Amino acid sequence: MQWQADWGLRARMFLTMFLLFALYIVFAGAIAAYMGGGLLVFALMFGGMSLVQYYFSDTLTLRSMGARTVSADEYPQLHATIERLSQQADLPKPKVAVVDSQVPNAFATGRNQKNAAVCVTTGIMTTLDEEELEGVLAHELAHVKNRDMMVMTIASFLSTIAFMIVRWGAFFGGGHGRGRQGGGGIVVAILVSLLVWIISYLLIRALSRYREYAADRGAAAITGNPSALASALMKISGRMDKVPKEDMREEAEMNAFFIIPIKSGVVGRLFSTHPPTEKRIEQLRSLEQEMATM
Repeated sequence: MQWQADWGLRARMFLTMFLLFALYIVFAGAIAAYMGGGLLVFALMFGGMSLVQYYFSDTLTLRSMGARTVSADEYPQLHATIERLSQQADLPKPKVAVVDSQVPNAFATGRNQKNAAVCVTTGIMTTLDEEELEGVLAHELAHVKNRDMMVMTIASFLSTIAFMIVRWGAFFGGGHGRGRQGGGGIVVAILVSLLVWIISYLLIRALSRYREYAADRGAAAITGNPSALASALMKISGRMDKVPKEDMREEAEMNAFFIIPIKSGVVGRLFSTHPPTEKRIEQLRSLEQEMATM
C-alpha cells in the first residue's frame, strides 16, 4: 500500500481543534459566570466528562448504537477481512462490532489507532458482496489511519453538551436563577449554548465532509480497488430511504460517523455532514482511472 499523508486533512483537523479549544473556553466561562457554579467547579465537572468521553468514546458510541462486540467464532469472515485489511493498512486490528439493523451502514470509533472499533450493521452485510464490503471496511480503517476520529469525538461531545443545555435549560433553571443576574442567568446560558451548538455543528460539518473524501481515497489505497467502494456507495445510498423510518433514525446525530448519513427530508440533506454520494463516486472513478494508467 502506498499511503500518502493528507496534509489538507491534517490542517483542517488542527484548525478545528484550535477553534474547538477557543469555543470550549468561551462556553465554560459563560456557563460558570451566569450559572453561579464557579469556574473551578464547572471546569472539574466538564473536564471529568471530557475524560470519560475520551477514554470510553468507543464503548459509549457502540452502546448508543445498540452495537455489540463480536468474536471471530461468531463472524469469522468479517474478522478475517478486517484483520487482512488492517495488515495492509499497517494498523492494529480494531475491535469488531455488529448492530442488528436493516439500515446498511458502518462506522469507526475510538480515540486512537490502538483503541479503535469498526462496526457494521447486519443490513450492510446482506446488501453488499464481498468486494463491496471490503471497500467499506477499508474506508472505516482509513478513518482510523488518518486519526480523525478523536477530533470528531471531541467536537461531537461539545456539541452534545451544548444541545442538552439548550434543550433542558428551563429544567436546569428550575425557575430560581442563582447566577449574578437571577433568573436571567439561565436565559443567557441557553443563548450561549445555542451559539456554541451551532458553531460546533458547523465545524463538524466542514471537517466531516473533507474527511469522507480522505477516507475514500484511503480505502482505494488500502484495497487498490476504488470501484468496489463506489459500487457499495451506490447500493447503500439506494437502500437508505427504503428502510423503516424508525429503524436507527433516532440515531441521526451520529451521522458524522456513518459511511452514508441517515437522511431526514430536505433539511437533512441541506445540512448533511457528508458530501454528495455522486461526487464521492466521481472521485473514486477518477482514482480508478489513475491506477489503471500507473
